[in-house]
Amino acid sequence: MKILSKNVYVGPNVYANFPVIRYQIDLGELENWPSVKLGSDFIEGLISALPSLQTHGCSYREEGGFIRRLKEDDGTWMGHIWEHVALELQNLAGSPVSFGKTRSLGEEGCYNVVYQYQQRDVGLEAGSLGMRLLTHLLPADVQKAIDADVEEDFDFNEELRSFVRMAQHKEFGPSTGSLVKAAEQRDIPWLRLNNYSLVQFGHGKYQKRIQATVTSETKHIAVEISCDKEDTHNLLNDLGLPVPKQIMIYSETKAVRAARRIGYPVVVKPLNANHGRGVSINLNTDEEVETAFVEAQKYGSSKAVLVESYLTGFDHRMLVVNDELVAVAKRVPGHVVGDGVHNIEQLIDIVNQDPRRGIGHEKVLTRLELDSQAKRLLGEAGYDKDTVLEEGQLFYLRSTANLSTGGTAIDVTDIVHPDNRDMAVRAIKAIGLDIGGVDFLTDDISKSYKEIGGGICECNAAPGFRMHVAPSEGQPRDVAGKVMDMLFPAGSQARIPIAGITGTNGKTTTSRMLASIMKCAGFTTGMTSTDGVYIDGHLTVKGDMTGPTSAQIVLRDPSVDFAIMETARGGILKRGLGYSSCDVGACLNISADHLGQRGIDTVEQLAQIKRVVVEVAKDVVVLNADDHLCLAMADYCQANRICYVTLDPGHGLVREHIRSGGMAVVLEKGINGDMITIYDRGAHIPLLWTHLIPATIEGKAIHNVQNAMFATAIAYSFNSSLEDIRQGLRIFNTSFYQAPGRLNIYDELPFKVILDYAHNPAAIKTITDLATRLEVSGKRRIVMAMPGDRRDEDIIEAAQITAPGFDAFICKADDERRNRGFDEVPQMLKQSLVDAGINDADIQVIPSEEEAVEKGLQDCQKGDLLIILGDNITRCWKQIVHFNSELEGDSQQETPSRDFPEKLFAPVEHKFELNEGESLVQDERGVRLVIERDEDSD
Repeated sequence: MKILSKNVYVGPNVYANFPVIRYQIDLGELENWPSVKLGSDFIEGLISALPSLQTHGCSYREEGGFIRRLKEDDGTWMGHIWEHVALELQNLAGSPVSFGKTRSLGEEGCYNVVYQYQQRDVGLEAGSLGMRLLTHLLPADVQKAIDADVEEDFDFNEELRSFVRMAQHKEFGPSTGSLVKAAEQRDIPWLRLNNYSLVQFGHGKYQKRIQATVTSETKHIAVEISCDKEDTHNLLNDLGLPVPKQIMIYSETKAVRAARRIGYPVVVKPLNANHGRGVSINLNTDEEVETAFVEAQKYGSSKAVLVESYLTGFDHRMLVVNDELVAVAKRVPGHVVGDGVHNIEQLIDIVNQDPRRGIGHEKVLTRLELDSQAKRLLGEAGYDKDTVLEEGQLFYLRSTANLSTGGTAIDVTDIVHPDNRDMAVRAIKAIGLDIGGVDFLTDDISKSYKEIGGGICECNAAPGFRMHVAPSEGQPRDVAGKVMDMLFPAGSQARIPIAGITGTNGKTTTSRMLASIMKCAGFTTGMTSTDGVYIDGHLTVKGDMTGPTSAQIVLRDPSVDFAIMETARGGILKRGLGYSSCDVGACLNISADHLGQRGIDTVEQLAQIKRVVVEVAKDVVVLNADDHLCLAMADYCQANRICYVTLDPGHGLVREHIRSGGMAVVLEKGINGDMITIYDRGAHIPLLWTHLIPATIEGKAIHNVQNAMFATAIAYSFNSSLEDIRQGLRIFNTSFYQAPGRLNIYDELPFKVILDYAHNPAAIKTITDLATRLEVSGKRRIVMAMPGDRRDEDIIEAAQITAPGFDAFICKADDERRNRGFDEVPQMLKQSLVDAGINDADIQVIPSEEEAVEKGLQDCQKGDLLIILGDNITRCWKQIVHFNSELEGDSQQETPSRDFPEKLFAPVEHKFELNEGESLVQDERGVRLVIERDEDSD
């Protein structure tokens, strides 16, 4: 089996609205070996290795369905089997995933294998291990026929254990996982910020962070105090809270002296450690104290060790969140109970058969281990692993009750005495923690410590939640929910508004127009675009930033309170969306672009890719009613409302939509020109004349009229005021500095130049249409190109579109030829122009963009219009601005056109005489002339 390609989708994608992994595979010879042909040994071997596959329903949607598929009729093929194995391996590792699909690619033996994942590395490793298992299980003759690379020493059980351990390190632990689950239940978005337990809840300016159970609201000084057990002890002791006697020492000799002073039995533990590491309890001799001192120093980051009085009683963890005791668990050390038949090693194996027990934090309970500590305790009791305990006899394999070492937890929250409850809250408040755990020893938690005694062993920052969310016995407690309610109180915000914008052309301009509107409304916007990531109008990351990585840059920025996500085809195809949902999703148009790449060969397939943005919109979907492919997306909307945008005031579907109370933005004809008009719930709202929007060039740039309408529809969907929308559109223009490569006009020469990044037939048509509508006294000229990775038919179509609109042509290539010959694209453009009836003398081929632009500028005469379709936009603009023309001095004599008015002020000649001692100089900025006098002049 050959893997043709692999994609890890981090967000909504064409296969699902959640993260999935997709493999494109070629089964090769295995296409001739469905499961029934592989034989019963293969099927039974697979079931033996993964018995839990019997729970998979598959297409039968009932338990055992997948096994039926393996055995019945023609069976099923290896890609489908691999999908189920990859899912089940993740489930065994603690990731509850279930979605998968395997579909033919249309070629024999080639399939898309898609399956869900929670953590990227775990999902990928599940696929790798699943592949190795299936290869190992293949019959020998099949292995030989396909020349399989079979591992002779492959031990699946050991590989599975190793995989589970790896997954444990990669996946969220129980505490972090419970917090994420609580956030999801409250519709609070979250982002994982590293490979461990650092998580952001909420977006932009509303974000809060946690690491394990330390929050962004946790005070650093409180954590420092809790980590220093001596400081904690002294602080609580000074408040009169029940704590054991304690002495800090640095040597074995002083440890023994401290133990004698306190009085045996004692406890020895590190000054700063956790999870019970290095703690020895109930020590009764000097020798035991000396040994415990050495052990404690191994686990503490400080040389200091604490000796304290040994408190008797049951170990209780009391969890305090936001000054409230929310859960209490009675912790019991890992142990076995004799039955008079099995030895201790066998009893441990029996206990570990409990499905709730797993490796480390993989499950709610941890497996018991017959390790050095357990063997030490056995030795002290005079036992070994072969000892058979009497029936009912209890033996503890651990001296501490931590769950991470196999302990169990019993929820006792409902029976805690009020005095004990108040004591725990006081202790955590005294330290200053927002979330804290109190380790309290008492014989009976339902009775006051003031009556029966008891004491606080430790107070912990970042307490584990596992014992509370999934106790061994008793009622689970929603402690993670209490944390979320603390971080995001009722009525507070966690999400920033998100606008998702996709389409073939106009995305960047529409995004910039929307950003201008939202700036007027007082928002700090974060915007992704093909130019880069912009935060509050400032470019922070340069480049084509329309994929999931750039989206997360915006959502992570703590200053952003409005996100505008320009979302391109490439990002969706490679990795999916970088956001799980958006409030408003817009699809501007669908036209041929990048076809023939990444398996997308038709505009219908392209529409399916871009439809993902529409599918995840929650409140409003904005669609181009003049594009049938956009209109078809309405059937896939989950949003509350649809807003249609149309240039046709007589559009039948939009008319009916408006009559039924729907929302639409329509271009209406008026006596003063074209008016952008909003319809909503029966209201008719004239917004703005198009000629008052600078980016439309007096309303003649119809594509920017349409972009302004989309920006209007999106902004209105966010309840922006009409005045903010009007002002945002009025102050936006297509200067190089506001929108590089988007209809940048330069009129400081005797001729007019427009620079644009049009790079597909539809975009080139809008520029050609604009050129024909503009009033030009000279020739219309164009410097044109098409990217080399476009199909031949797209390049030919682009040339045919420009042919009737221009008088002179320079055909160039982009800097990056993209597997095309040096002048292949410009020669193809020229031939297409000739075929369209253009005289050969009016066409020049100059492959270098820099030389082509220079030649285009040199050829222009007064009154001409030059369109440059640039690739390196910054370089092109510099060439235009710094171009020196011999005709520049005559530029003011040219008759101004209505579309390109000249400067408001013509130069005025002033004559005046200087007195003696005066001189005429420019000021330091070179802006004005200043008369200077000599110091000794009058």
